[in-house]
Amino acid sequence: MITRRKGGRDGQGDNDEESGGDGDAVETALDELYVTPPPAFVSRREGLAVEAKAAGRTADARRIRAARRPSLAAWAANLLLRSRPEESRTFLGLGRALRDAYRSLDAEGVKELTEQRRSVVSAMSRQAAGLAAEAGHRLSDPALRDVEATLRAVLADQDAADRWATGRLERALTPPSDFPDPTTVKTDRLRGTAGAETKAPAAHQHARDEVAERRRRKQEQLAREERNRLALEKRERLAQERRERQEKRERLRRAREEARAADQRVREARADLKRAERRQRAAEIQREEAADALARAERTAREAASEVERLSEPTN
Repeated sequence: MITRRKGGRDGQGDNDEESGGDGDAVETALDELYVTPPPAFVSRREGLAVEAKAAGRTADARRIRAARRPSLAAWAANLLLRSRPEESRTFLGLGRALRDAYRSLDAEGVKELTEQRRSVVSAMSRQAAGLAAEAGHRLSDPALRDVEATLRAVLADQDAADRWATGRLERALTPPSDFPDPTTVKTDRLRGTAGAETKAPAAHQHARDEVAERRRRKQEQLAREERNRLALEKRERLAQERRERQEKRERLRRAREEARAADQRVREARADLKRAERRQRAAEIQREEAADALARAERTAREAASEVERLSEPTN
């Protein structure tokens, strides 16, 4: 389970009522602070402390100012835990199963889980590197090795798992000792205690059965989580496809409306043109008729003038 650490760095918190602190507010602030990229950590820490003090939460302000800036690898591990809660819970569960298998001398279980461990540590490390890159900070090779070491420590040691589960690592974790070769785990654990399994075969068988049952339940849980993840992805994909279809239909509807409006404008423009052409033809006819009337009038006037002139001439 991913937990939220209460209190200060040593786990001892102030009494909220006596110190004027708000437990939820300061925990939320610290959670945010430890996924803030290290270069921005100090300024963000000061901003959160000032906000807490301005709100009258002086104890919270002291806790916030006491937070130490994490290393780049520790920040990436914190970011992984906060950004991938489902995968992180599964990873913590794998660590519990591995430690249980070693404690119960279940060599077959250890071998199977160790194969998972290697692939999962590699996958989780890549996720952490990807998240860090998305946040603008690419992990160097040494930093990436520190992330891998932290994840191996989480699998090997309960205390390391508990510390990572807080999401507030300040530095990378180092495994106290890596898991031995799974084919020799039983021999190594039984060295110097030969005959112990003979004395208590039922107890060892019971322990193996419990580990096998836990492994079975764990595998079922992983299978359920994978099915749920795939189902969720399918639902999201279908929802996205529905949204895209709806958007496409809406774009098509708007395009059709625009096309109809454009057609209407074209028809109106053609009608206007035809009316203008008719008016132009009518005007031309009127001009022609006026020109003919003028020509006739001028001709009549000339004829009349000629007649007047002829009549005015003296007769002999």
